[in-house]
This record gives sequence, structure tokens and C-alpha cells, in this order.
Amino acid sequence: MKRNKWSKVLLGAALSAALIAGAQTEARAERVSSDYSDFIRGADVSMLGDIERLGGKFYDGGVQKDALQIMNQHGANYVRLRLWVNPYDSEGNSYGGGSNDFQMTLKLAKRAKAQGMKVLVDFHLSDYWADPGTQSKPKEWANLSYEQLKSTLYHYMKDTMNDFKAQGIIPDMIQVGNETSSGILWDEGRIGGTYTEFHQLAELLNQAITGVRDAVGDQTKIVLHLDNGGNNSLYRWWFDGVTGCGYDLDFDIIGLTYYPMWHGTMEDLQYNLNDISARYDKDVMIVETAYAFTLADGDGLGSSFSPDDEKIGGYPASVQGQMDFMSDLESVILNVPNNRGLGFFYWEPEWIPVEGAYWGTEAGKEYIDDNGLLSNPWDNLALFDFDGNALESIDIFQRPEQNLIVNPGFEADGLTNTPSGWQVWLDDGVDASTVKTEVNGYEGGYKLSFWNSSDYGCSIYQTVTGLEDGTYTLSAWVMTNAGQKVNQLYAKNYGGEELNQTLPVSDLGWNKVVIDNIKVTNGQCEIGVYSVANGGDWCNIDHMILRKK
Repeated sequence: MKRNKWSKVLLGAALSAALIAGAQTEARAERVSSDYSDFIRGADVSMLGDIERLGGKFYDGGVQKDALQIMNQHGANYVRLRLWVNPYDSEGNSYGGGSNDFQMTLKLAKRAKAQGMKVLVDFHLSDYWADPGTQSKPKEWANLSYEQLKSTLYHYMKDTMNDFKAQGIIPDMIQVGNETSSGILWDEGRIGGTYTEFHQLAELLNQAITGVRDAVGDQTKIVLHLDNGGNNSLYRWWFDGVTGCGYDLDFDIIGLTYYPMWHGTMEDLQYNLNDISARYDKDVMIVETAYAFTLADGDGLGSSFSPDDEKIGGYPASVQGQMDFMSDLESVILNVPNNRGLGFFYWEPEWIPVEGAYWGTEAGKEYIDDNGLLSNPWDNLALFDFDGNALESIDIFQRPEQNLIVNPGFEADGLTNTPSGWQVWLDDGVDASTVKTEVNGYEGGYKLSFWNSSDYGCSIYQTVTGLEDGTYTLSAWVMTNAGQKVNQLYAKNYGGEELNQTLPVSDLGWNKVVIDNIKVTNGQCEIGVYSVANGGDWCNIDHMILRKK
């Protein structure tokens, strides 16, 4: 991401509909550990130095604190920091946007380490913003031959990692490039449009990766990062291209940018994460995401998130909307097969409206020949209000609670009428085939289905025991028609009155249904789905979650 929302160009030929439809979806492996300490709950705080220098202050419960301290105390365990080669003009004026040269990145990395947080360094391989529309070489590299460029890139990565090491900071992760769907170091490493050859891009990536490995070995994980996280055809085209050039690219993780207002649905994202983690045998994570807490504009100079984005994104522009979006995103990541979803980084949660803390300076505008208005277009997507007070949504960084439901995605048995962990109830005379698992679930390989050609009543349920007293949330993804007499998600026998939610009609696909504020006082809770339906009525259920709040 950068100063504003740009139009994303689709790169490469799209895969055929038949290929997508025919792709094999592996059954999801349930995450069984209750210890989510390894789950990345990160924040890209690259603007922080500029914000503080220009007077920005941060508060938690009315007490002024270091922004990193606030985020860490609320659960953040990682920071992401961009690194530009030489973000200054010939007179030493900063291009702005965080002034993220080596010294700034090092200072922020040391501060994060002092809080006990890990560090991801995002090498832009440029002097300023790099994204799908701009991958300009650093000024000093502009006139190098291709052979000189390869050598310079190798030594830059190796020397920079050694410089970090000399300062007592070995980054836990690094990115080779930022949102590199159009390549790196244009034009030598460019792809897309008339640039269809991947060989030079793959060779440049290999040089950069080798430089890192020669400096720090495997102490640092290496990420390759693309934008447009819901676009599976883009990811297949790009990674097939760079891994098919004869270089054994030694990277560890595929990083994705995902903003729901710009990059497709959660279903699109889930499909892509599941597919690419299996196809390329790599861990995956979201390295950029965010959502608005208001439609107001903190600096009065325009915002990236508009009312139209709220409609497309599918969540209200509110603190609760931020939390709901991040909860759903977290669930998607946790449900990547074989525990290959590593976590997320929230992009610039600290970018509050402070005069001068803009996407750039006049020097930056001149450098990229951009006449746009200098502003903070991100202030309504931060996790602090316009005065620097931590919002309730800062708790998105809390460690995820374990999903307490057994076999929540109905993946354990394949095709069956008796899914493991669940009880099945059928009204008198109703055939056992009314309740069954089927393929093509919301995520994973299977879903649960209710259907009979005759009138029927049925339910699936389980009693979760050993619960601590407290407040719980139950959710499920469902698809259903409109004919049922009763069709409900429910929670009961928890120490209070039965709670239920009617399942919505599915005009466009899967819908999430939530029962909030289940106040358990007796150590257990029965959860399930209950239907009284006419012949021909149907209901699909998947991805049920019960978690303590």
C-alpha cells in the first residue's frame, strides 16, 4: 500500500474457468493446539518515526505511552518496517512517507526488539514507494548494466543484513520487494503487459536471496510478496513464472496484501491461500491489511476509504466493523490447511492525523513527478482515533482463542451421515440420508447439508464441556433457501436461556451467522443447527467456531 488507492492492473493471462473449478481442494487439517503464541499479530509501523518527530502522541486509557508499547501490551508480537535505499534528494531533503532509510528502520527495529517483538524488514529495492504501478530502481543504480545490477543487488542485500547484524539486530523475516506482481527493478526485472519473460526477474530474486543467505544463513525467513490477495490466477501466473526458470528460489513464505474493499471476497482469499500454500509448499501470511473505523476524515484532506468502499468491503466503517473484519480474516488464516497460515500485519495502525506526517514531502512529489495533494489518507483506517487514543479495536492483536468445537469444518470423515464429534437428531420417520457431508464447502473440502424431498425435521449438535465461566461467541457459515418453517443456529444449556439466530436466505452465496455474548456459568454449552423444513428445502453449514471472548 502507499499514499492512496491506485488502480490495480491484472497481470498475465487468467486461468481458465475449468482449471479453477477443477482445482483439488485438500481437506483442512484442524489446528489442535491451544497455544497460539506463534501466530503472527503484526503491525507495519513504518510511519512512526515521522509521526513522532512532528508531534504525534499516543494514549491508552488516557495515559500517554509509546505506540509500540501500547500495541505490544494489547498482544502485537511483530512489526513490519519498510526500507528504502536513499530516500533523499541531492540537497538531503527527505521524500517523506516515513523517511525509511537504514537508520530510521534500524531505530524502529531496536525499539520493537526492546518490547520483545520480532521484526520483518520490507526491502522495497527503491528509493521511495514501490507497488504494482511503480518499481523504480534506486537513483544510484539507474545506469548500471544488467550484470552490474545483479552484482549490486547481491551486495546490497548482503551488506545491509550484515549492517543489521553488526547492530545486534538480525531481522526475523525480510521481504525481497514490495507488492511485486509487476516485478522489481524496472525495466530489467519487469513483468506484465509487453514484459512476458520471467527469467531476469527470477535471476534478480535469486541474487537478492543469495545475498541474504550469505549474510545470515537461515536465521531469517524470506518472503515474496504480491498484492491483490483474492486473485488466485495472478498468484499462479507469477509463482509458476518465477519458480519455472531453473532457479531453486530459496524463499520460505508467500506474503499477500488483502483489503476486502479492493481485493475480492473472503471466499476468494481463502481459496487462494489454500491453493498456493499447497501448490508451492510454502507457508502464507497477510502482510498488509486494514479496515476503517469511521468515514470521517481526520485531516480534512481526503481519505483512501470511502462510503463505496464500505459497501464493497462488507463491514460497517466502525470500531466494531474493524474488529469483525479482523476476526473473520484471522479465521481464514487459521484455517489454511496443515497450519500453514502464519498470521497477519495490520498496515500503519499508528498513522494518526499529524500535520506534515503525510505520504510524502515536496521533495518526494518532485522525485516521482506527482502533483497530488500531500495528506494522510489513512487516518480513518488506524487503530487509534484522530487524537491518538487507542481504540477498542487495538485488541485485534490479542492471541486467538482456540476453536472449541470438535470437527468444526466437517472434514474428519469425508462423506458420511454421522460426522465425528456431532450428534444427529431426526424427526420420526425422516431418512438418515437427510443429514450428510458433501463436497465444496465454504473452506476445506466438505460441508454439512440438510435436504430431503419430503418434509423433514433435523439437527446437528454437540455439547462442548470443560468451559471456563465467561462470555463466548458462536459463528457458522451457511447457505440456505427460504422455505424452512424453522432454520436456526442455536446455543443452549450454558446456564442461561436458549439463544438462536435464524439463518439468512443465500442470494449470493455463503453468509456468516453469529450468536454473541453466550455467558457460560455451568462449564458447558450445547451448540447446533436445527431445521423444520418442507420437502426440497436445503441448508449447508460449514466452519463453525466457538471461542471465548
